[in-house]
Amino acid sequence: ADVIRRVFGITGEGSGVVYTRTGRAFFADEKLEQAFLERVNIALERSGFYEKFETDWVCLDAELMPWSAKAHALLETQYAAVGAASTNALEDTVAVLEKAVTRQREIDPLLEKYRSRREDAVRFVGAYRRYCWGVEGLAGLRLAPFHVLATESRHWLEKDHEWHMSAISGLCAGDADLLLETPYRVVDLADVDSEKNAVDWWLKLTGEGGEGMVVKPYSFLSTNSKGLVQPAIKIRGREYLRIIYGPEYTESENLQRLKKRGLSGKRSLALREFALGVEGLDRFIRKEPLRRIHECVFAVLALESEPLDPRL
Repeated sequence: ADVIRRVFGITGEGSGVVYTRTGRAFFADEKLEQAFLERVNIALERSGFYEKFETDWVCLDAELMPWSAKAHALLETQYAAVGAASTNALEDTVAVLEKAVTRQREIDPLLEKYRSRREDAVRFVGAYRRYCWGVEGLAGLRLAPFHVLATESRHWLEKDHEWHMSAISGLCAGDADLLLETPYRVVDLADVDSEKNAVDWWLKLTGEGGEGMVVKPYSFLSTNSKGLVQPAIKIRGREYLRIIYGPEYTESENLQRLKKRGLSGKRSLALREFALGVEGLDRFIRKEPLRRIHECVFAVLALESEPLDPRL
């Protein structure tokens, strides 16, 4: 998911830049990048965003899809390679065992084991293919913004997530072919029915091939007795997790090993990166020198290099 999470800086003149989460350029083709930004800028103008927010630029947190638009090499060398090797090898293995079992019934459990592994491999291929489709120029690109990070002279971190989704809804109406509005639910944790409805919604979403959902506190910045609350937790679906943990992660012995992972280090890292991001954004809108902003950026990059399993 980190491959497709982006931060966009867009100005009223149509120029700007598209960054990855770690501050690198998303587009290799500058002309394509500017054409993309111009399209988003037109949507901002149509929706009246600049007038409503009294600004001539905006920084958005968003996801740009599909994966294949940026991570084509990753798909070919990692996911597609694993999928092809697994399905081909297991298909041949099952064929041999099906012939052998007619002569030796005692190998029937082995046959069932490899049939199960073959099905896992097929599911793995289906899982990553849902997030890949052909893209020619701007055709096929979809942008899903979900947070208004900042506009001229201020950030919008004090606003709750429902406010942000409402603001984004108006923007997406400016170009429904390019901009994808993210569905969401507000859950009352004191209401059992509200919780159940959210769970049922997640089950339906993931059952139809969706990645899952991100659970966030209602307020963007939320604290408790222990300090800052983790700003977001991804709750991914069973099939999407195959992309991350491998085709056979659902086998009982693999699940037992996964459940023994320690997550406290990852949580701590997420909170520190989040705090640095907020501080960097504050310095930017105060128009502090770039070296001051870069302090936060380099600190985040340094944290990214810590030896933690990125799949957690």
